[in-house]
Amino acid sequence: MVGMAIARRLLLLRHAKSSWDDPGLSDHDRPLAPRGRRAASALGEHLQGVAELPELVLCSSAVRTVQTLERIRAALPEASVEIENELYGADEDELLARVQRLPSSVSIAMLIAHNPGIGDLAVMLVGHGDAKARARMEAKFPTAALARLVFDKKWSAVEPRGATLEEFWTPR
Repeated sequence: MVGMAIARRLLLLRHAKSSWDDPGLSDHDRPLAPRGRRAASALGEHLQGVAELPELVLCSSAVRTVQTLERIRAALPEASVEIENELYGADEDELLARVQRLPSSVSIAMLIAHNPGIGDLAVMLVGHGDAKARARMEAKFPTAALARLVFDKKWSAVEPRGATLEEFWTPR
């Protein structure tokens, strides 16, 4: 980092696997499947080993994203949480616009949302980092996948290809 640049970290998380058992439920109301609950718990354990954790978590209002958050919440003791309806069904451009509106006082944020938006956002933002991890992420952003990105710009200046991929974690 040169000069006064401040590192910002963005954790992009796709909700864990949802259940399709009840065909009468709306998409928004689908809960986690047993496999999704296990994967989200594994993610919570993984996050306990991460040194820099989010101060702010923005989570889609869908049942499966909120349940994913509940499973990792113990690993994020300092984070404030905002449940946002706008994140449900948001595409990568809408998600990017939301990231660009993050408060400047926040240096590490997490976004919990849905594909294709969250995976497309990760691919859009990453311009540097481990080539193998990038290739895996670009091929598939599965349920409960976590991409950890770092920027050397303020949130309002975040742009495509401006991030370095620090980590791409999947439960399998």
